[in-house]
Amino acid sequence: MNNKNSLLVELFVEELPPKALKKLGDAFAGVLRDQLVAQGLAEAGSVLTAYASPRRLAAHLTHVAEGAADKAVSQKLMPVAVGLDASGQPTPALLKRLGALGADASAVPGLKRAMDGKAEALFYESTAKGATLAEGLQKALAEAIAKLPIPKVMSYQLESGCELPGWSSVSFVRPAHGLVALHGDTVVPIEALGLQAGRETHGHRFEAAVDPVVLRDANSYALQLQDEGAVIASFEARRAEIARQLAAAAVKVGGGSVPIHDDALLDEVTALVERPNVLVCSFEREFLEVPQECLILTMKANQKYFPLLDAQARLTNKFLVVSNISPDDASAVIQGNERVVRPRLADAKFFFDQDRKKSLASRVESLGKVVYHNKLGTQGERVQRVMHIARAIAERLAEKPGDAKVAAQATQAAQLAKADLVTDMVGEFPELQGTMGRYYALHDGLDAAVADAIEDHYKPRFAGDELPRNTVGLVVALADKLETLVGMFGIGNLPTGDRDPFALRRHALGVLRMLIEKDLALGLDALLQDAAAQFKDIAGFDSGKATVELRDFILDRLAGSLREQGASAQEVDAVLAPLPQRLGEVPKLLAAVRAFAALPAAAALAAANKRIGNILKKAPEADAHVSELLLQEPAEKALHAAMAKVVPAANAQFEAGDYTASLQTLAALREPVDAFFDGVMVNAEQADLRLNRLGLLMSLHAAMNRVAQLERLAV
Repeated sequence: MNNKNSLLVELFVEELPPKALKKLGDAFAGVLRDQLVAQGLAEAGSVLTAYASPRRLAAHLTHVAEGAADKAVSQKLMPVAVGLDASGQPTPALLKRLGALGADASAVPGLKRAMDGKAEALFYESTAKGATLAEGLQKALAEAIAKLPIPKVMSYQLESGCELPGWSSVSFVRPAHGLVALHGDTVVPIEALGLQAGRETHGHRFEAAVDPVVLRDANSYALQLQDEGAVIASFEARRAEIARQLAAAAVKVGGGSVPIHDDALLDEVTALVERPNVLVCSFEREFLEVPQECLILTMKANQKYFPLLDAQARLTNKFLVVSNISPDDASAVIQGNERVVRPRLADAKFFFDQDRKKSLASRVESLGKVVYHNKLGTQGERVQRVMHIARAIAERLAEKPGDAKVAAQATQAAQLAKADLVTDMVGEFPELQGTMGRYYALHDGLDAAVADAIEDHYKPRFAGDELPRNTVGLVVALADKLETLVGMFGIGNLPTGDRDPFALRRHALGVLRMLIEKDLALGLDALLQDAAAQFKDIAGFDSGKATVELRDFILDRLAGSLREQGASAQEVDAVLAPLPQRLGEVPKLLAAVRAFAALPAAAALAAANKRIGNILKKAPEADAHVSELLLQEPAEKALHAAMAKVVPAANAQFEAGDYTASLQTLAALREPVDAFFDGVMVNAEQADLRLNRLGLLMSLHAAMNRVAQLERLAV
């Protein structure tokens, strides 16, 4: 009887890299399961549970067999004409091939004949014995180890169980010290990394009730580790327990306190502890004079603490520590963490106090000593370019005399936006660039719009990030991103494949989001020309790449983004082919095209539009003039009459911005258009008739393509 019990495999190792732990655990378990299923040792519906703690990777799989079922195997040998001679006797070639498979001439009568392509071939049918669990698991474990997404491999010497103890070495993510393989309550005899499988593992370094933990069977793994080893083996269970304790501790502190939400920090802390114990700590209130972003960053990045925010989302002087030990008296642990964090906060306060002794404006000169790019000069030179681009953008946006203030503020914000790069705080915490610039600008007494723009000019930093909060910020953010894009394209520093060191794709999407979501009255071509003009003195700068190629690059990003949102390639092409002057119109235009494409008349009109376009390409002498006196055929008269009624209504709707209604109104032309092509010869021999009909088609083509190039919808 082939028993199907649960299988447990564990590698016990030294502390694993925390940021990679979850990925390592999932990959280890996943490959093991896939390999066992492929070998017929586990069922496709077997339930997999991955375990990952700082010192172990493990997998638990249900319904695993002691051995795989035998399989019928059919192997092609060779064509009949090659394997058998004229009298039907086996040739030396066939006998040699059979010998390689462990058979002899006695197998010849049992060979199967079947067509293989155009020739008849001989096939040898046999039964392949299924792998035993020991054989299959050995192979699966080797594959799981080989395919681990290890960030950095270590090599270390084996002390025993190898040919040359102390000299033989293996490579793995961290030195491995134990291997468990249990099928039900039976040890599976496999080996890996110089280790022989057993049933013993180890729990918490300091708090395990017993050591080693002797596992009774595969199903008792998690429970025994928790009860006897003081370890929560499951990454997800440990993460959930930490989140629960964090919330409970915040409630205990009171005042509406909540721990800061940070999934990446929670994952990292989960990978650092085996049995979490959340403790409440505090620091001196005087440190709260420092911007909370600085304190939060140093606590999270350097100490892996969870700062506590009050009900108004302001930082409190309390923070939460996830300890890996649970002493009866936790005061020493609390005091130790408070003692460790204090110098970090003191450094932040010192940097903040020192930085405020100099104004942002006084730091701008220092940017001239900071290299931006070897072909594009210093940060100081870059700032000058961004200032000019920002002023040009603000002037293009100006609609009334008062808008001159926006241009002045945008120019000032652009000048100061990078000044915080040479402050002590940003030197220590580069993530705070922009944020500190805003604080220092407010300290210098600058207008809030300028200070906000200094922080916001980096936005949007990532997909889904918020946009700058005011017009000044939008102008400077656009200028900053356009300077980067135009500069890098101009010197040929383009993204390739997965490489995009200057985040040009992200910058392009940022420009698009601001233009579209804020519906700014700015043309893309004009923006690129304004930016390219600032690089005229840069040696080797190619303005063609900086404008034409960059324009195509940005529109490719836009097309890709629209397709990701559900639009078809044809719908996107129809809208972007005649690029709207205001990209803010694109969503409305696309919605109109998608609604039109769903109409019964859409396919016929798109095809007709394409046909008209092809006709007009071959008739350069045509113009949109139509004489009613030259309309002879009933079909052309009917089309002209229908256009006289439909086109003005569609144009009025277009001018009102109701693009969907405009296209749906034009859909009424389907029948007269079809009738026209069925009953009218456009290229009549009589010149005046031909030109009149071409003029009618030109008028129709222009009316149908105001919203989008409908011919792009034709399949």
